[in-house]
Amino acid sequence: MSYFNEVYEVVKQIPKGKVATYGQIAKMLGNPRRSQIVGYALHDNPDSHTIPCHRVVNRFGMVCTGFAFGGQQEQRKRLEAEGIVFEKDGTIDLKKYQWNPKETGLIGIGIDFD
Repeated sequence: MSYFNEVYEVVKQIPKGKVATYGQIAKMLGNPRRSQIVGYALHDNPDSHTIPCHRVVNRFGMVCTGFAFGGQQEQRKRLEAEGIVFEKDGTIDLKKYQWNPKETGLIGIGIDFD
């Protein structure tokens, strides 16, 4: 399986109302230094309806400036529709909204997320 496909499989597991960071996904896939490649994969997302790339934000809880499916405002709109509340500075409170895969588990993926 290609790295991009591995990214997509992880992103599919992020529940509605939660977000993950690029670095978090890269770490789950075994190399925390590949967060930029996670971003490339999501920008190249072949199906944004089944691969919810809008649920991936940067390490500061900010939406992507180059969100490929309608820009920053579209990503924010999708997240707000899932119940995520943005702070006044435009960030998401990661302590509240960051996905913890240990709580939900990963379906069909043998990934170590410790």
